[in-house]
Amino acid sequence: DPLLQGRNFSYLDTQLKRLGSPNFTHIPVNTPKQCPVHTFQQDGHMAMRNPTGRANYEPNSWGADGGPREDPTRGYTTHPRQEAGPALRIRPASFADHYSQARQFYISQTPVEQAHIGDALVFELSKVDRVEIRERMVAHLRNIDDDLAEHVRAGLGIAEMPEAADAAVETRTDLDPSPALSIILNGPGSFAGRKVGVLATDGMPAAVFADLTTALEEEGAMVEVVAPARGGVTDSEGNEVAVDQKVDGGPSVLYDAVALLLTEEGARGLSTDATARDFLTDAVAHLKFIGWTPAAQALVEAAGVADMVDDGWFDLSESAADFIEACRDLRHWDREPAVDQT
Repeated sequence: DPLLQGRNFSYLDTQLKRLGSPNFTHIPVNTPKQCPVHTFQQDGHMAMRNPTGRANYEPNSWGADGGPREDPTRGYTTHPRQEAGPALRIRPASFADHYSQARQFYISQTPVEQAHIGDALVFELSKVDRVEIRERMVAHLRNIDDDLAEHVRAGLGIAEMPEAADAAVETRTDLDPSPALSIILNGPGSFAGRKVGVLATDGMPAAVFADLTTALEEEGAMVEVVAPARGGVTDSEGNEVAVDQKVDGGPSVLYDAVALLLTEEGARGLSTDATARDFLTDAVAHLKFIGWTPAAQALVEAAGVADMVDDGWFDLSESAADFIEACRDLRHWDREPAVDQT
């Protein structure tokens, strides 16, 4: 892998500069697990541990208390071997193959992910001023996948598809798709650790809220209550419910899924609040699963999404469990064509 070869050369300096310390292997996420490192290195920035013993140098005369020792018998030894032939400064043939890995990655994605890749290329290339550069990039994309190139060509408004760019090595078409390369195909399968934002008003249905919070706790997920005021709301049984976020400071982008637990009066009140409307429209646009009860209809209509109630919306008065089960997919991808027309 040419890219990996280059990174192996530069990563030591990269770690030193980014982390500001030679102790980057002490940081838990960087620590070797199966092959612990035993050195006399001590103290310094980001040191998570220090060697124990009477000395931090070798040789020393402290015996077993003197720290790690060189072991010529068990330690690493270089295997002697004969080498012959001319020394050449050359690159592997794979260095000239610029497209095969990109093609395998692209064809391994789901249609949703392929569309995201195309949209990302269109977004970035739309900021390039020179037409010939945009066309040249599409010409390179033809060596990866013609459908991807067509997606980008159409998105950029290029009149005619350019010829494919000259390739030093012909793109391999014998590399099969690898499902392991897809994020969607390898989702978590759980909603644990995620958070639901509940937009609530006074009179919110107590039983529905209790069912939802219980289901989330059993899933290992969290809930935050968003309301017009931070002081708290009173549910339908007269219980005071603490509020975590005021609606204009708790947008739906903070949450993995949202729920609307409103009364009809509360929904009408929120329908005139721009931030409450944005809470819902952003959740729809970001393909999030939405739990609600029909009492929220006034807000749904005011937000302009009444005709976008789809299979990603769940009536929580019927079942919170179905809502949580759907949330394990994190996004309702089937909604995307309705909210993304580009």
